[in-house]
Amino acid sequence: MIEIFTDGAASGNPGPGGYGVILRAGAHYKELSGGYRMTTNNRMELMAVIVGLSALKSPGQQVTVFSDSKYVIDSVEKKWVFGWVRTGFKGKKNKDLWMRFLQVYRLHEVKFVWVKGHNNHPENERCDQLAVAASRNRTALAIDAEFEAEQGKSGLL
Repeated sequence: MIEIFTDGAASGNPGPGGYGVILRAGAHYKELSGGYRMTTNNRMELMAVIVGLSALKSPGQQVTVFSDSKYVIDSVEKKWVFGWVRTGFKGKKNKDLWMRFLQVYRLHEVKFVWVKGHNNHPENERCDQLAVAASRNRTALAIDAEFEAEQGKSGLL
């Protein structure tokens, strides 16, 4: 059984953002994080799950993802995202990330567990620290090209 703990953060929403991930399987433990110069909290919450699932080396794993993001969990557990696929994501945000998510999600047996954020859940608190630190590392922020292109088209950037 593999456990993935995730969190995302954005300052300004949109603004600089980051994600934090903990992977745990038995005695194995790994932390991952990254930041973007312009993004949203929802994108970083979803990116954290994508990064966590993408880090798994072999397909067919039984995975439990722990997240404080109702956006991510409800979209999958209530099967909204599968309806969005059928409609070509018409009127929905983050199509690029949802498509990436579905590619890695389908490789495994994934169960989601919601955890209340900022409620002293040790792994969630650690993921939050990783996400915030990544969002503040101005010298290492990547470009969320898809998001910035969409914002440019809408005149927001």
